[in-house]
Order: sequence, then C-alpha cells, then structure tokens
Amino acid sequence: MSTACILVFAMLLDAALGEPPWVWRRLPHPAVLMGRLISWADVQFNKDSARQAKGIVLVAGLVLGGWLLGVVLSAFGWVVEILIVAVLLAQRSLVSHVQAVGDALRVSLGDGRRAVGQIVSRDTGELDETAVARSAIESGAENLSDGVIAPAFWFLIAGLPGLLIYKVINTADSMIGYRTERYSDFGWAAARLDDVLNWVPARISAALIALVHLGLRDWKAIRTDASLHRSPNAGWPESAMARALNVAVSGPRSYGGQLRDFPYVNEFGRRTLGPDDVDAACRALWLSWSAALCIVLVFSLL
Repeated sequence: MSTACILVFAMLLDAALGEPPWVWRRLPHPAVLMGRLISWADVQFNKDSARQAKGIVLVAGLVLGGWLLGVVLSAFGWVVEILIVAVLLAQRSLVSHVQAVGDALRVSLGDGRRAVGQIVSRDTGELDETAVARSAIESGAENLSDGVIAPAFWFLIAGLPGLLIYKVINTADSMIGYRTERYSDFGWAAARLDDVLNWVPARISAALIALVHLGLRDWKAIRTDASLHRSPNAGWPESAMARALNVAVSGPRSYGGQLRDFPYVNEFGRRTLGPDDVDAACRALWLSWSAALCIVLVFSLL
C-alpha cells in the first residue's frame, strides 16, 4: 500500500476516533513517552558548561532514534503504520479542545479561561471574553500546522521515520525550545530544527485555510501579516485564519506576569470576539482538513 493511501486511512481513523480515553488510560501515549525521554535528558544534561553542545547531541540522538524506530515499525506492515500515523495525528482532538473553549465561554468567562488554559501557555487569569476566544482561534490555527499538516507532510515525504523525527523534535521544542536563561543554549538546536521542519507545513496550512475560504487572492496580505508574528512559522496559519474569519489575532498578551506588546495580525479585522467565532474557527479547521484529505487522496490514486 502506498504512503499516501496509508495516510488517507490514518486521517479518517483519527477524524473518527480521535484519542479514545479508554486506550490512553491503559497505555502511555507516544507523545508522553517522548516527553519523558526529553525531560530525563533535560535533568541529566542541561547543567554546567557546554549546554548548547549537549543540546545539539541530544537533538542528533533524537533524530537517529526516531529514524531507527520508524524503520523497525515500518517492517510490521501497513496496518501498524495506519494505527501509528492515526495516533500521531491530532485533528479530532485539536478541534475538540478548541470547541471546548467556545462551549465553556457560553457557560461563564471563568470556565472559558480554564478551558483555554489547557491549550495555551500565556497567562489566562485576567483574559476577557475576546482574549479567550482569540487565544483559542490562534491555538487552533497554529496546531493545525503542528499537529496535523506537518506530521502528514513528513509522513508523505519520509514515511514513519520522517513522522517520528518530526514528532519528537516538535515535542522537544515545546519543552526546551524557549528563549529563557535555562533553555536558550540547551534548547537552541531543538528550536532551530523545529523551525526548519515546520517551514513548508506552516505555509501549506495557510494555503489550505485560504483555499477553502477566500481563495488565494489574499495571499500577499497573508504573507505580509505572517511576517509580523514573532514565530517564522506560526504566523502563516494564524494570518490565514484571521483573514478567513475577518478577525484580528495575536496582539498584546502576558506570559509569566510580563506583558508582551506583540502587534496584531490582520489588525483591521474584528476585535470583539466570542464563542461564535470559536465555532467558526472549528469549522475552518475541518474544512482545511477536508481539503488536505482530498489532496492526499488524489496522490494515493496516482
């Protein structure tokens, strides 16, 4: 069975089942295992001198380990590949988490803050309804790229080895790829490699969002707005989502009690947001996923 055909079945399986809690109550999720490994390496090696060199060696080891594990698992056949790819995609769980923010906002602002606190790293205790909704929309757009399009892309390019390398590096970036005193050196390699691996998928994600909404006529504006974002990649799907919904995203927010004065993306879009806008973002995520599925299906028939 071709890689594209395996991916079609995996995408459909992920969309149908997501992450069944009855499975992950009994078994550790692969992302959890990756996180434990990286956490162990952080404790063992992120100390004393030569932290950047140690971080580079860690990333090299993660890449080699992901490649070897992918080669071994691929030998078990296409059924195993479908199951593994479905587990490592995150479309249904992504939409569920974003939708939970909109549903919680309809109950109360406090519920909305708690729900969005599950999916973003910024301070949420003082967010108003607009900021909660905006945070959910941004997270949904960014994670469409990180959690769905990028894993699918690297599976198409390099099979299970490529997918596992992407996932372990993306996990490492989320854990140690921060520009802080502790991680600026040790997490440097993980952050830079994650930027490289997400470069193409982020732009594909933006194109998919634009394609199923306004078409690509706004691509120049999307590209311009994406350059305003602090991330070289996250700005692309966020910019496309902002224009698809006609809302302003990004903007000032607080991390660790420190206000960051980030510029708005699509600054002339609507700035008063609510749960209906979160619902619209969820529909956009499914439409974009459907477009990706159709493209992969075409490849599987070639």
